[in-house]
Amino acid sequence: MSDLTVLTAKLTARQELNPAEVGEAAKALASPEVPDADKAAFLVAFSDKGESPDEIAAFAAVFRNLAVNPGMEMWAPRAVDIVGTGGDHLGGFNVSTMVTLVLACAGVPVMKHGNRGVTSKCGSADLLAAMGYNLAAPPEKLRLALNQLGYVFLFAPNFHPAFKNVAAVRKELGAAGRRTVFNFLGPLINPGRPAHALVGTISEPWVLTLADTMARLDSKAGIVVAGMVDASHGIDELTTATVNRVRGFGSLAAVDGHWNGREFGFPLAPFSEIQGGDVPTSMHIVEEILCGRGPRGLVDTIVYNVAVALWIVGRHAWIKEGVEPARQLLLGGAVRAKIAATREFFCS
Repeated sequence: MSDLTVLTAKLTARQELNPAEVGEAAKALASPEVPDADKAAFLVAFSDKGESPDEIAAFAAVFRNLAVNPGMEMWAPRAVDIVGTGGDHLGGFNVSTMVTLVLACAGVPVMKHGNRGVTSKCGSADLLAAMGYNLAAPPEKLRLALNQLGYVFLFAPNFHPAFKNVAAVRKELGAAGRRTVFNFLGPLINPGRPAHALVGTISEPWVLTLADTMARLDSKAGIVVAGMVDASHGIDELTTATVNRVRGFGSLAAVDGHWNGREFGFPLAPFSEIQGGDVPTSMHIVEEILCGRGPRGLVDTIVYNVAVALWIVGRHAWIKEGVEPARQLLLGGAVRAKIAATREFFCS
């Protein structure tokens, strides 16, 4: 009987794993020697029990240490990640990428960590690649990008070799409709380790769990949010089309409640206005936004997220103060220039 099988039995008995056991499990999942069937059984039992913040934080700590270090420590104390867990299956536009570009225009260093779309037709990697970003760029080029462009995209497969040996299991379980702890690790294991984060997830319970987890990972400041479509399901974005369940961590730990965009001057938008599509559709939406013809609800949602991120990093004392500066950067030509600069940078 493998160590992983023993831990699976403990989870099946609804017993929590201690940090040492989590470490053993993480190493087993990353090992090519452990059978995929044992990995799948462990992940299913873990999900069925319900992953605690302590367990998820311990998993994240292990995989952070196994990640490739991109060497961005000098930027990390000021940097922010804008990231969602995915998994909502609601077809939302990739808001976080546009927020990243606006923040970079505002002089806030952004370390975005992400992947291609899995449950969406256009993930951050897909959209940025269409804008000219080289996902295969080596760390030295990425450090130069952060310095010159003001943002960097850390393509998850390039920085987490330990995930390679669990990829097939994750794909199999995903096809069966089973989520695993890996669905929620992405926002927690950014290899650049930015001090701030705006994290989106899919439900109120996961807002609470991830906020508590981020607190255990010594993040400086941030919030976790789910745009609640109904009482039990959410989109992994802060939106003007939903009431948003939010909870803070770090210096914003006192934040805990529900935010409505109208509190910040945004009219309620129909949900259809924040939906996206495949890469060509998403690029068309980007062009419409930059030409001033984008859906009002989507434009407001991007501005809303930027204003919140500016508040998280301490640029403004409150969210409302960042709304108009964010809107001007998005619609006034700065983001279009940033996309052009991105193409030029990676072509040089």
